[in-house]
Amino acid sequence: MSGREQVNIMLFNKWDMKDIGVNDLGLKTAISLKPAVLPNTFGRHEHQRLKKADVNIVERLANKMMHFGKKYAKNTGRMGGKKARALNMVRTAFDIIHLETGKNPVELLVRAIENSSPNEDTTRIVYGGVVYHVSVDVAPLRRVDLALRFIAEGVKESTYSNPQTVEEALAREIILAANNDMASHAVKKKNEQERIAMASR
Repeated sequence: MSGREQVNIMLFNKWDMKDIGVNDLGLKTAISLKPAVLPNTFGRHEHQRLKKADVNIVERLANKMMHFGKKYAKNTGRMGGKKARALNMVRTAFDIIHLETGKNPVELLVRAIENSSPNEDTTRIVYGGVVYHVSVDVAPLRRVDLALRFIAEGVKESTYSNPQTVEEALAREIILAANNDMASHAVKKKNEQERIAMASR
């Protein structure tokens, strides 16, 4: 190395992302583990098609967490745009995960996404005035999107009108989903979606 030492960039200066692999081959292109100390691209990918695949997976989780917690009010502005706060929540949740499991929380997040990303979905096809629900395969990028949405939804619903903190709920959701536990909201939603899709094959 020409006199220059290789610096290993660690997430939040704590978590090494270098040796984490994606086991689900279908999601290899959709989960980005690009090294970053603070995962914030300031929305540079926003107006380019499919560019969100290059955004660090931890940042995408933080983006999904920027919603207010009421079940049907998806975003009432209570958390909209407070990204620093969302990143702090993710950082604290990662510390809780490490304390509870002793494992790298980024790796557990990747496992949780693999376990809660649905392979099948249903779509409506109108044919001769009759609506059919047909089972379709889900694209890798959408699979990751749905998995992150399910995780964030589970956190929002479990903390709404509840003294439990968001960080604790997020840590619990990621640990359960990483273990493929049916107590996880995300895994439950994935199985439910795949069951409906299987019925309309």
